[in-house]
Amino acid sequence: MAINKKEAFSSEEQSLAGFAKALAHPARLAILKELAKRNECICGELVDVLPLAQSTVSQHLKELKEAGLIAGTIDGPKSCYCINWQSFTKAMEDFRIFFGDLQIKQAANSCCD
Repeated sequence: MAINKKEAFSSEEQSLAGFAKALAHPARLAILKELAKRNECICGELVDVLPLAQSTVSQHLKELKEAGLIAGTIDGPKSCYCINWQSFTKAMEDFRIFFGDLQIKQAANSCCD
């Protein structure tokens, strides 16, 4: 019987990896920038400012929403998305802690210098 290897990692590691995966595409970074600039956006407007097809933008929005970085509502044929600032702030704090812990460990062990 196969086991899910993700279960071998802490919930913090899994959460951070989910945020990192969502941020690991330049189109998603551009979407987040545009949403932050407008503080709210309709999907069709994103297609107007990005060099991507509607279906591609929708797929990237789906990934960002699944990671919790954006929130969205559907109102008829239009979908409206905005940054989920509470989740975004948590991601920033989690990354800060993660990189801070690595930096402390690096200072204690400089084997590659």
